[in-house]
Amino acid sequence: MRIIDPHVHVWKNDPKFPWAKETINPPNNDATPEMLLDLMNKNGVEKTVLVQVIHYRWDNSFVSHTVKKYPHKFVGVGRINPEDPSAADHLSYWVEEHGLQGMRLSPSTDSSGNWFSQPDLMGPIFSRAEKHNIPILILTKPKRLPDLTNILDQYSDVDVVVDHMADCPINDRTQRQLLIDLARYPRVFIKISHTWSISHKQYPWVDTYDLVESVHQSFGANRIMWGTDWPVCLDKASYTETLSVVRNEMPFFTADELTWVLGRTALRIWSWPSIETTNIVS
Repeated sequence: MRIIDPHVHVWKNDPKFPWAKETINPPNNDATPEMLLDLMNKNGVEKTVLVQVIHYRWDNSFVSHTVKKYPHKFVGVGRINPEDPSAADHLSYWVEEHGLQGMRLSPSTDSSGNWFSQPDLMGPIFSRAEKHNIPILILTKPKRLPDLTNILDQYSDVDVVVDHMADCPINDRTQRQLLIDLARYPRVFIKISHTWSISHKQYPWVDTYDLVESVHQSFGANRIMWGTDWPVCLDKASYTETLSVVRNEMPFFTADELTWVLGRTALRIWSWPSIETTNIVS
């Protein structure tokens, strides 16, 4: 079984890769690619998608550097400032010049996230993502998902990945339905990560299984994927637990479905060059 982790963050306290000026309290610890590679090796994870951490904001240089250094292991998803009128051009820059394979948008549910409902801002971004055939990752809460449906009605040829099941509260059926309603869009994918975050119990977080099974039944195994969210997960879950909860604990996935959830779904969206045809940057 090929295991692909579609959601990890890396960073390093290094003046060559400075924190964004908006970052008031940057992390004082490191989460380096080499630390991640060791965890991957120990847990049988073949490849990983690096998602730009917010501490760097719109400068995706560290993710880009890491992908170029370890191209057979990592692909990168960046961030762009969605309120910048030149956001679509910035998207093209990071894709064309640095090889990133996706962009992440993080609209909050309060008024500061209202840019997500503005067609003049979202239209160019989604249109450019469609041109480059890259996915858009969405980090938000269920109450913002109706705005996403409005976008999808206009840009149905873009792969959209909803991170962490939109952190849907496990017992709120109304918010869950907003998530499930996205299943009608065939190019929407869901990460069933963050069970450790939304659970009220200890590992293996069994009170989240009903939500995960609802997503499973609505989207199908070939449109859902796991994810560690390392190192964010470490306050509540180990890297190993974020994998084992899906691979070993959830009773509703068949063996064939697990091949999708743990790897094949991610491989529908992202691609890695072969080792033989890649010059690895030291």
